[in-house]
Amino acid sequence: MCGIIGIYNFSNSRPVEQAALRKMCSVIKHRGPDSQGTFLENNIGLGIQRLAIIDLQTGNQPIYNEDKTVWVVLNGEIYNFLELRKELEKTHKFYTKSDTEVIVHLYENYGEKCVDYLRGMFSFALWDSKNKKFFAAKDRVGKKPFYYTIVNGSLVFASEIKSILEYLNHTPALDMEALDLFLTYQYIPSPKTIFSNIKSLPPAHTLTCDKNGNIDTRAYWDLDYTKKTNLSFNETCGKIKELLTESTKLRMISDVPLGAFLSGGLDSSIIVGLMSTLSSQKIKTFSIGFDESDFSELKYARIASKHFNTEHREFIVRPKQTDILPKLAWYYGQPYADSSALPSYFVSNETRKHVTVALLGDGGDENFGGYLRYKAMKGSIYMSFPFQILGKTITKKLASLIPYAHTTKGRNIFRYIHRLLIALSEAPERRNINWHCFFTNEQKQELYSDNMKENLYNKGYAYLENMFKNAKAENIMDKTFYTDIKTYLPECLLVKMDIASMANSLEARSPFLDYKMLELSASLPSSWKIHGLTTKYILKKTFKDFIPKEILYRGKMGFGIPIGKWFKTDWKNYFKETVMSEKAVNRGYFKKESLERLFNEHVSGKRNHGYRMWALLMLELWHKVYIDKKI
Repeated sequence: MCGIIGIYNFSNSRPVEQAALRKMCSVIKHRGPDSQGTFLENNIGLGIQRLAIIDLQTGNQPIYNEDKTVWVVLNGEIYNFLELRKELEKTHKFYTKSDTEVIVHLYENYGEKCVDYLRGMFSFALWDSKNKKFFAAKDRVGKKPFYYTIVNGSLVFASEIKSILEYLNHTPALDMEALDLFLTYQYIPSPKTIFSNIKSLPPAHTLTCDKNGNIDTRAYWDLDYTKKTNLSFNETCGKIKELLTESTKLRMISDVPLGAFLSGGLDSSIIVGLMSTLSSQKIKTFSIGFDESDFSELKYARIASKHFNTEHREFIVRPKQTDILPKLAWYYGQPYADSSALPSYFVSNETRKHVTVALLGDGGDENFGGYLRYKAMKGSIYMSFPFQILGKTITKKLASLIPYAHTTKGRNIFRYIHRLLIALSEAPERRNINWHCFFTNEQKQELYSDNMKENLYNKGYAYLENMFKNAKAENIMDKTFYTDIKTYLPECLLVKMDIASMANSLEARSPFLDYKMLELSASLPSSWKIHGLTTKYILKKTFKDFIPKEILYRGKMGFGIPIGKWFKTDWKNYFKETVMSEKAVNRGYFKKESLERLFNEHVSGKRNHGYRMWALLMLELWHKVYIDKKI
């Protein structure tokens, strides 16, 4: 796991300066504090900050082939490298024991098709000196980031935007559509970033740049939910267990200490359990919680730890820790508003004190239908007809009668009923958006200044709506799963964990996100995932004799923080002084009176705007760090 950077001056033979590479590397040293490596060849330069996981002695990058005509830097891990190496050694000579070296020899044999053979999480950049071609790729799910820009005849890339900004030495123009997408979804989806001339390579894509500067990005993989398995239910249960065990075993390959995040939910408990059966030593597990019981899963994490006899540690997050928030804004590089970034950062920080690699349960919900909104979507298929007849106006009036509007309590069932009613008068693709968005179009209409409203109103929904409509799936539930795996998973959840873990020089691995597991999941009938109103039905059946019953049958609890309460108490003044300051208002995005109304409604208990307030806070903190450069 590392941070990679590079410069390719394709329009001229201007040499890349070593100082420029080192400057770009230094700003992401947290991603790889163990060593720094560079490669220079006239107008091309590659750099890396390495976190040493595999082959500690000879695995320093960049890595090259036998005649040094192919060079590569890798961020991530190739889990099937031993299998690949065994075959490649028939025709190639290896000089390291690292997983990175298989990439250069695969490229020699198969060119750009080399990505088809890789099973792992990665973004890598490769220089082919014979053909004067730059080639880069991102893993199928999108776990490892890759940002790039074209400026003055040069391709500049990096694992984090801040390295590109370091090279540019100025702040590029902002992309207002990206800002609108952020407020709609809490994240900015690729290929956009907050900067108009910096792009993010989407998951499962390659990028090539030839000597003439022609840029070509191509998708090399996708899920297809139309092709269903011929296996029986019981046979599929066996296949799931077999594949997840294999996936976990592959992710336990490490030359440094490893452990696991243990939330107390089903997914992380399964991974910890499998690790325990595969290891001769106690597994080190790490959990994080809150004083607020509605948000803390520590009770269940302890149950799982005791059941699997792990070496367990816990950490409590409290609202006094606001000093970390500007630092989070700096680490993420662009506006990002998933509030679980805060506990993710802290659990990564605590975990890194004991291990360098941690396995986690990310991907279980998307693979097997774990979110409450999946139940809502299934229910809405049968419930929506009368509400569509009533129309949106009457349905919204009915929804306004739900007590949701008068509470800031954490896990309140009325909140979900309110959101369900709001969505029932909409088409399925719009229902899906309603259950994802932070600020609806109507809320943005009220919040935005006249200039923002004129340019951006009603544009944000198209991203998720088009993904849903064009999904490779034949029914509403499969379209919902597909959309989440192509959007929310890579663009929000995986960004969160990549930054939170790498900010602490910790490698996070997700067995549920093995692409073979994703392909198997896509082949399953949706009724095997959501059975009646039971979520993760087939996963629970698969591991029913393996996981403690208290965890197997408990309700879903997301990995959030009690921001609704905190913005009414400890964070009230912090929000007001930051988001409602003269400097913030003068940015011209929002109407001051609308910000004041939102704040007053929340503090008074009239409405719960906790997640929207978090998004506004992180947006302003990002501006302070990257635009004002005040923090």
